[in-house]
Amino acid sequence: MNLTTKQKQHLKGLAHSLKPVVMLGSNGLTEGVLAEIDSALSHHELIKVKIASADRELKNAIVDAIIRETQAVKVQMIGHVLVLFRQSEEMKIAIPQARK
Repeated sequence: MNLTTKQKQHLKGLAHSLKPVVMLGSNGLTEGVLAEIDSALSHHELIKVKIASADRELKNAIVDAIIRETQAVKVQMIGHVLVLFRQSEEMKIAIPQARK
């Protein structure tokens, strides 16, 4: 799923007041953490994940792995906080339609 700039702006606005629901610690990205992210995405659609890593390349690799494994869309990354979106069957969040 690709999001337009307008759709991403809408999701950023919705995510602004959210607190991170998953926090990656010193153990990094484990199967349990991925399962928790997947579960949170299924339940909330739009979540924040806090990645505590000082190494920028490692952080980018973790973000890429999360996106690949969960089939989520990266809305934005600010500092150590990643905002992810994945629409569920119920479509709890209405995103603006893409114009053609």
